[in-house]
Amino acid sequence: MKEFFKVTDLQQVLGYASDFPRVGTEEIPLTDALGRVLAQDIVSDINLPDFTRATMDGYAVRAASVFGASEANPAYLTVKGTVRMGESPEFSIAPGECARISTGGMLPPGSDSVVMLEHSQVLDSTLVEVYRSLAPGQHVIEAGEDIRKEEPILFKGQGIRPQESGLLAALGKEKLEVYRKPVIAIVSTGDEVIPISEMPEPGQIRDINTYTLSDLVREAGAIPISFGIIRDNYDMLLETCREALAQSDMILVSGGSSVGVRDFTVEVIAALPDSGILVHGISISPGKPTILAKVGNKAFWGLPGHVVSAMVVFSVVVKPFIAYISGMDNKQKAFNIPARLSRNVSSSQGRTDYIRVKLVEKEGEFWAEPVLGKSGLIHTMVKSDGLIEIGLNTEGLDKGSEVSVIPF
Repeated sequence: MKEFFKVTDLQQVLGYASDFPRVGTEEIPLTDALGRVLAQDIVSDINLPDFTRATMDGYAVRAASVFGASEANPAYLTVKGTVRMGESPEFSIAPGECARISTGGMLPPGSDSVVMLEHSQVLDSTLVEVYRSLAPGQHVIEAGEDIRKEEPILFKGQGIRPQESGLLAALGKEKLEVYRKPVIAIVSTGDEVIPISEMPEPGQIRDINTYTLSDLVREAGAIPISFGIIRDNYDMLLETCREALAQSDMILVSGGSSVGVRDFTVEVIAALPDSGILVHGISISPGKPTILAKVGNKAFWGLPGHVVSAMVVFSVVVKPFIAYISGMDNKQKAFNIPARLSRNVSSSQGRTDYIRVKLVEKEGEFWAEPVLGKSGLIHTMVKSDGLIEIGLNTEGLDKGSEVSVIPF
């Protein structure tokens, strides 16, 4: 097969994500839902709360009974009883009456607000003095004020955070239908790559990428499977990729993405059934020599061997693909960090550059300090807090420019 290297625009590459199917779904208990992606819409079958309740300790009253009350002209109310927590009151409140109530207690019929304890004075066991006026609904949460029955509240493709778990618990949802976690195969290649348990000889390097990519996959909400280190051998790589594809939803081959004579990834892809290369080269730096192929209905990535390049490509390109096949709604927000650039940074037009930066706080705002170094230096990533993007039509950024930091 003739080798080729035609650079593709980043946005076009990201657009290929929709060419791949979502993973299947499964039912899980709510206790395991954190970080998962809903595969169903959730509609409330109850009002939340399903009763009007107090938000303060004090006395449940009719607001009209304390209209105009002040320290100079207090209102006097008869204590009808006490509302016990977790119980429905068996009495109602008439004009001129009140009931003792605690935060979270159910308001008795006839009452519409709560007088705070500090705005009242007990005169005896049956009489209370109130010296603060109230409006109806003050210091209470109405039934259905949070959520109305039959209201859509969560949606297919939405990620579950602790607050969503709490809401689902309030609705009594013990089980959920979610997308299963994608399984991502990782294959590290190269005659020079050795296990981390071994001492490198001259010309050898330990297998950094398997561990780095595995943790990036976990951070992305997927399950990594390592297929070890494969020598620069076509037959071994082909057999390993066949096995990896059979056991996964996506494959990442680390190394073998450029156009060197010992890089077999393109040949391996060509030998796999129902395969085709979508991209061989992305207009980004670092990470230009990246391969994206479609094998059957699965994404096959050939990532650069340099660890920094591999991490940047994963963060910028692979991670959105994992999010897509995970069922994640593409409307989910990315929370980048605003900062100012601490020095001038040059760039080349025609490609999107990603610059490693460290965040430093000065006088109440963040400054992004570029962390310089070649794409094979893992320590530059350790020193960095994230990346800034310089667009393909921009010839660098000036010191003091406002930037958006993509956090690691």
